Amino acid sequence: MPLKIFFMGTPEFSVPTLQALVKNKFNILKVYTQPPKKSKRGQKIHPSPIEEFSKKNKIDFRNPFHLDDEEFKIFKKLSPDLVIVVAYGQIIPKKFFNTARFGFINVHASLLPKWRGAAPIQRAIMNGDKETGVSIMKIEEKLDSGPVLASKEIKLDLNVTYGEIEKKLSEIGAALLIENLKKLENDKAEFVDQVHSEATYAKKIDKNETRINWNLEASRVVSHIHSLSPNPGAWFEYKNERFKVLRVNKSSASGKPGMLIDENLIIACKSDSIQILEIQRQGKNKQTAKDFLLGNKISKGLILT
Repeated sequence: MPLKIFFMGTPEFSVPTLQALVKNKFNILKVYTQPPKKSKRGQKIHPSPIEEFSKKNKIDFRNPFHLDDEEFKIFKKLSPDLVIVVAYGQIIPKKFFNTARFGFINVHASLLPKWRGAAPIQRAIMNGDKETGVSIMKIEEKLDSGPVLASKEIKLDLNVTYGEIEKKLSEIGAALLIENLKKLENDKAEFVDQVHSEATYAKKIDKNETRINWNLEASRVVSHIHSLSPNPGAWFEYKNERFKVLRVNKSSASGKPGMLIDENLIIACKSDSIQILEIQRQGKNKQTAKDFLLGNKISKGLILT
């Protein structure tokens, strides 16, 4: 008998996994996603990417504000074999875990037990890690602590952004899940306990840590900027206006931290410097540095804050 599956996910990161389940003709009984939200611009209501995908592919979905008793009754009544969770965005009450024969499994964007928590990709890049990856794990009550079914590693370098890695890991995670679902169906899946003493935690990005600190070494500034690109974006202030920096290169030029060394947007750090390649003025679309400089002049020697 094919597995009866519930899927729970919300952002774009979740879509490749649901897409792969549909493509491989798995039996998806129901999809759960977060309710529509207002956008910052225009306050329009936008459904989640998973809701949009479900509508387009005629998949039965629900988008409750909370997993309450009514939702619990649905889980119990339909009795899924497996629940797959990919960035759902809400804590799942413990009592739900017993409603599925094989439990709940999660596609998590780190090499567990490293970077458990809300922002694993951003923290890996910000920390200057040389590698990251994706793990398929069983969900337990404690955050991201369950045994791991499979994982896959990829290399990181200084020039990669959060957005690029997120897209890559979403596709790797989807393929890895499909491969291991087939093992689960054939009773050949093996879960391995995490080494809890080696766990690190990826706390949610706080808005107070998005401002660029020019008093750090250039390599750390690069990692900080790329870990927050495209969202929420690392920024500096110039003439009481915020400018998000989305992509940079490390440069060997030197000067006082925060000083514009030349008019090609090379800015000094504690040691070495960075050159801005992509920038976004407050309320505007992102631009290459070349295009930005056509309409904006920031004088050499200026100290940016």
